Amino acid sequence: MDKTVKKLAIGLMLLVILTPLGLLAVGETFGEWGPEEVEEKLGFVPPGLESLSSLWSAPMPDYALPGGDESMTFAAAAYILSAVIGVVVSGGLLYFIGKKVAKD
Repeated sequence: MDKTVKKLAIGLMLLVILTPLGLLAVGETFGEWGPEEVEEKLGFVPPGLESLSSLWSAPMPDYALPGGDESMTFAAAAYILSAVIGVVVSGGLLYFIGKKVAKD
């Protein structure tokens, strides 16, 4: 494995492990607003957001596993699982798109 890729992989793993630190944050998360929160902040919901908001729902809403308890340990595990899934999906897409682009 290339030295630069190895350093990037270690950094990414460190970020995945540190993901549960978000549980300690006070207040709301920036940019993770639904139409209700946008209306509260702006006074209206943009038409595009309103029409597309029902098109997609998160596979793990609030980064929680279904049927899980409210313990900090369980929530941290769910955050880490969400991060791992995100890294695998994003990395896989980038890999296949890169292969496709390099092939042409």
